[in-house]
Amino acid sequence: MGLKREDIIELLNKENIDFTMIEHPAIYTMEGLYQLDIDDELKDVVVKNLFLRDNKKSHYYLIVVSQNKRVNLKQLQALINSKRLSFASAEDLASYLKLSPGAVTPLGLLNDQDKRVELYIDDAIGETIGVHPNDNRALLFMKTTDLLRLLESRGHLINKVIL
Repeated sequence: MGLKREDIIELLNKENIDFTMIEHPAIYTMEGLYQLDIDDELKDVVVKNLFLRDNKKSHYYLIVVSQNKRVNLKQLQALINSKRLSFASAEDLASYLKLSPGAVTPLGLLNDQDKRVELYIDDAIGETIGVHPNDNRALLFMKTTDLLRLLESRGHLINKVIL
């Protein structure tokens, strides 16, 4: 079992990372986000997270982009020097990041003790980022640099790309 929302909150507090959390009904897609009754400025910084794998199932990737960006998998494949990319299964998501569909988040990397998932984050993401706390019934808003510093401090390599 991976880190739960409470564990993430405890870790952020322990690391002195400022954040705001908003609880909401479960959402599974970006369209679900748009239905939430939260401030549009906060909605705008929530990112889209894609959990991908190569066709040999030998490499797994978490791609983090601004919610309005469309990701061309063939272009991404060339950019990250990967074999053909496709979306990973719910089983792989549970196995690698201990997450369920709809709850994909960079914070899920904290569950990847073996560092098997490579993170690629769009360099165009702004100063503030909105992500799930390993639970699709809440959103956390924090400085992007704080999130990346937390992941790096746990041994995760941050690959910044322009998508």
